Amino acid sequence: MSQRRRWSRTELLVALNIYQKLPFGQFNSRNPVITQVAEKLKRTPSSVAMKLCNLASLDPVLRMRGIRGLSGASQLDVDIWSEFHSNLEQSVNASEIALRDVFGVHPEERFEVVPNEGFKRLSGQPPEVTTRPANIEQRRGQEYFRDVVLNNFNGRCGVTQLPVRELLVASHILPWASYPNERLNPRNGLCLNRLHDAAFDRGLITFDSQMRLMVSPLLKSHAADEAVKQNFANLEGIPLSLPHDALQPDQNFLRVHRRKIFQRR
Repeated sequence: MSQRRRWSRTELLVALNIYQKLPFGQFNSRNPVITQVAEKLKRTPSSVAMKLCNLASLDPVLRMRGIRGLSGASQLDVDIWSEFHSNLEQSVNASEIALRDVFGVHPEERFEVVPNEGFKRLSGQPPEVTTRPANIEQRRGQEYFRDVVLNNFNGRCGVTQLPVRELLVASHILPWASYPNERLNPRNGLCLNRLHDAAFDRGLITFDSQMRLMVSPLLKSHAADEAVKQNFANLEGIPLSLPHDALQPDQNFLRVHRRKIFQRR
């Protein structure tokens, strides 16, 4: 096994896939996701971690935070990075196929990336999604989006901090059906529990410019009900909770949600 072996296009697609699904602070050779990928690619965990840090040098969001990554990105790294982000829907599908091929996962099988646990094969029904995808490519996109968003929020609801992954939803700020170009944009995602996801989707809650919870007048009219009081009224004004190094939701997207979806009456 040689660390100097050049990375192939397929390997870089796998690397980019997990790059999107792991926080930058977890790009180390001890992370279970990285060790498992390294084993499948017949590379060392250090080489995989280094490749992720090379890719980080190409990330404009990290640069804005003063994070440079490692120098040494190859021209192929640059080309694949540019290609991946210029056609996200197609590239995500290709990267999900590459990841499943490496791990020997059937296209119909559910498969997720959990930062501190590694790769998990899932049984049962697919997780809750805003819109049921019409084909396998769209479903892969939904599953990718779910992993990216849940991991960005450290696997916890941004309102209640509920940590049960099975009860969490990757909520689209701009609806899936109406904004196809933002379907897979991680900044268009919030990690919410199923109750608050349903309320957000129907415009019963939203977040202000400081990302504090806003509750619609319709919900407030039921504030005497203990369930509404505990789950909504008592939480109004509480800021959305994200890890300090998380990718922030797009404020323009939240502004659109407040203006077009939130029920102000």
